[in-house]
Amino acid sequence: MATKIRLQRFGRKNNAYFHIVIADSHSPRDGKFIERIGNYNPNTNPATINMDFDRALYWLGTGAIPSDTASAILSYKGVLYKNHLLKGVKKNALTLEQVEEKFNAWIEAKATKVEAKKTNIGETKVASRKASMEAETKVNIARTEKFAAKRKAELEALVAPVAIEVEETTPVEEVTTSTENTTPAAE
Repeated sequence: MATKIRLQRFGRKNNAYFHIVIADSHSPRDGKFIERIGNYNPNTNPATINMDFDRALYWLGTGAIPSDTASAILSYKGVLYKNHLLKGVKKNALTLEQVEEKFNAWIEAKATKVEAKKTNIGETKVASRKASMEAETKVNIARTEKFAAKRKAELEALVAPVAIEVEETTPVEEVTTSTENTTPAAE
């Protein structure tokens, strides 16, 4: 029986996640499988991969052939590298101690790369938010200045024709009124 390590699709449209399974090469993609060894969620950044490392290594050792995507996932997790090192032990090129030493060094280097990527993603998100806020603030300031200038021009246009011209006038003469009786006397 030819076995393959491949992905089995789950989830809804545009939000898929996958199970990593060992299946007969003749069974359909989402059909019957022999063993489920992990899952893969490409929707997160970086992608989330949970896998039973020892079972994946066992199946590679027994001749299971990974699909292209499964091969990339196994390579990312280090299963293919460890399988390669164990083949060196079978050929007496390496010892088990050397294999463990090389593999642990590789795991540490990989962990630092992943952590650097996670922090870089976080920093770029913060930087992009800050840049977009600064750009939005500049646009808002430009809009308020443009609106204020337009409003000022409108007010000046309204005030200009209404300007009152003050004409010079002669002072008003005081009119004196007498308190004398101006009624004609009865004669």
